[in-house]
Amino acid sequence: MNVAKFFKDVTREMSKVSWPKGRELVRYTITVVTTVAFVAVFFALIDLGITQVLELLFE
Repeated sequence: MNVAKFFKDVTREMSKVSWPKGRELVRYTITVVTTVAFVAVFFALIDLGITQVLELLFE
């Protein structure tokens, strides 16, 4: 495949993409950051709980 044709095709496809507007982008970013923070805290608590149980079992 020709490199120039590849980039021409990429440019054509990127022009078809529906990019989010400013407010949408901010809302999506807040949603992603909130979700990631929630999942991180959730797994930290699960890890802490498992650690406590293992320490009680193997003391």
